[in-house]
Amino acid sequence: MAIKPFVAPAWASEWGVDGYGLYADLQFNTVTQRFRWIEPGSFLMGSPVSESGRTAFETQHTVSLTKGFWLADTACTQAFWQRVLGEVPSHSKYDPFKPVDTVSWLDVQTFIEHLNWRIGELQARLPSEAEWEYACRAGSETPFNFGDNISPRQVNYDSSRPYHNGEKGEYQATTVAVKSLPANAWGLYEMHGNVWEWCRDAWRADLGGDDVIDPLFDAPDQDVDRVLRGGGYDSGIEGLRSAVRYGYASGGRISNLGFRLALG
Repeated sequence: MAIKPFVAPAWASEWGVDGYGLYADLQFNTVTQRFRWIEPGSFLMGSPVSESGRTAFETQHTVSLTKGFWLADTACTQAFWQRVLGEVPSHSKYDPFKPVDTVSWLDVQTFIEHLNWRIGELQARLPSEAEWEYACRAGSETPFNFGDNISPRQVNYDSSRPYHNGEKGEYQATTVAVKSLPANAWGLYEMHGNVWEWCRDAWRADLGGDDVIDPLFDAPDQDVDRVLRGGGYDSGIEGLRSAVRYGYASGGRISNLGFRLALG
């Protein structure tokens, strides 16, 4: 990514440029969360009709994002959740380095409200699903941001069910620590697998085929189904593709649901 002249955000405890691009660290009560600057741009959202595993919810169309944003380089950890809200709801034994799980979309809104109250200039939120897919793809147009296939060394998923002639592996049946697997080209970890990630959008099955600018399908009623992206530790590989999208009850809590923060 090209780096333009930059003024560090007020919330950043540290910032810089590395091989992935621009980053800034948020430090909150002894926990540090790194954010990556995602430049504005255009991409093909959805999947081609030839992509194996494709669903009717993935109509391919061009999306233009006119504003850059910060995106957490990992899913929110159990440690970060605990520092903000106290009790950790995760299904498994507490591990500060694992993603928080078993959180509903409504739970995440509570987390965000508390965090923004404590750091007024932060403007934390969930990414839109268009922002999420743009960041996940990181310039790729293949089924996965790593290419046409993935392996258990790259993604935590049910690798007992490989994609085409892909590598078969052991199903771990649980989440793994964030940053324990390779990042994508923009420095974002575990965008495929580990936990499904909530997005800001309300669910709609048909995205349409028209080109769109800065799409966001929000709803004033918080009780509508919301979008999930990325797949979880228990997903088959076709459910991990960059284009995969599902809707789920905003109050639903199951062990493979997590999130990552966006800012701005």
